[in-house]
Formats: sequence, C-alpha cells, structure tokens
Amino acid sequence: MDNFSPGSIQPKAKKTFGGKTSMGVTCVCQVPVAEGKSVQQTVDTLHKKLEQLGAVKQGSFWVDCETYHPTGNVSGQPSKLLYVMHNSETPLSCIALFEGGPCLIADTNFDVLMVKLKSHFQNAKAHKVECRGSRYRYCDFLIKVGTVTMSSSARGISVEVEYCPCVVPGDCWNLTKEFMQSFLGPSVPELPSVFAAKPEGLFAPSDCVDTMTQYLELFNKLRKMQIPGSNVR
Repeated sequence: MDNFSPGSIQPKAKKTFGGKTSMGVTCVCQVPVAEGKSVQQTVDTLHKKLEQLGAVKQGSFWVDCETYHPTGNVSGQPSKLLYVMHNSETPLSCIALFEGGPCLIADTNFDVLMVKLKSHFQNAKAHKVECRGSRYRYCDFLIKVGTVTMSSSARGISVEVEYCPCVVPGDCWNLTKEFMQSFLGPSVPELPSVFAAKPEGLFAPSDCVDTMTQYLELFNKLRKMQIPGSNVR
C-alpha cells in the first residue's frame, strides 16, 4: 500500500491543552517483536517502512508514567493506585489518573504537590515506565514509534498514530486503520476500547485523556510481560 492516500476529511475545531492544540483521534497499540529479532531491530524495521511510504522524521518523543500507592485506607474505601503521566507533546501539563477513574489534568507543579503528599501517596519508583522514540509525519498523520522500558529494560514496542485534522473517531477510524495497515500489516489493532466505552460512542470528541489512557493500558500490560531480546541497545 505504498501509494496510500489519506483523502479529505473536514477538520474539526480543537481545544487547547497545556499550551498546545489538543490531540486529534489517536490510536496507541503494541507491536510484537519480530521473530528472531531484537526490540531495536524491530523498531528499525518500522522506521524503514514509514520512510518507504514517504513519512518524514520530525524529532523524538517520550511518555512516562509513575505509580503512587496510597499509604492509608480512607473512610473504609478500597485503595486505588494513582498514575501520574507526562507527554513531551504537552510539556507544561501532566495527567493524574486514579485506577478506574477519575482523572485530573494539571500543570507540572502537580509533581511538586505529590512530593508534599508523600505521607498519603508513596511513589513506587521501581514501577516507573517510559516510552521513548521517533516522531514521523505523513500528510495529516503523526506517527510515533517507541520503545517501552522499565528499570532500563525494554518491555516492548509502542506505535501511536494520530489523525490530526479530526477529533471524532467515528469520522476517521476506517481511514486511520487503513493507514496503519500500510506499515503494520496484520498487527493493526482494533478500535481502542476507550472510544467505544463513552456514552456517545464513536461520535464523542476524543481528547488527550483518551490517548494517555491507552498508554496506561499498554504500560500495565507490558509490566507483566517478559519480551525476548529485551536488552536496551
């Protein structure tokens, strides 16, 4: 599908988040490590496929997630983990997500607040997960291929694809999926559950929380896995 053409979809109005135009419809997925290859070799193959399509490299990106354990049981309620996440696309902001909800968008001073709340929340530093890699632009698509690491050990590969002009999944998911097939082949994911779970379904506008929720789901999945050839190179 080297001659893939994204066609034309009418852009939707976007809100701002952290001083940046908010994200379009975004899909985050795991890509399996190719048989007989290391994590880095599989990442290099994905880079080559994108460049063959005509995608242009535009710098790097990172996403991280820190886990906090509550130190006490408040009012007899079950304890919930708190995840504090950062994204290089929105450097002035962070997102705090409680296990099972709710979530909070705040500025980076929230990290300072968490230090002051150490009597209530304990940072599980050994559980910190990071994803770092390269950004590519192809027409209206922004693609990020990253290596997910925990304690300096590679746990897997992530791919994020954003269709920038649109914020309504129902208007552009088929187009996005077709584009992802052009370089992921059979590894292309199904519709992210975060979209279908909304009361309005696929026609609810997506936002940055949807993207970070997908990263959190991926990170939690990879925390439990051991990937062959996982040494970072």
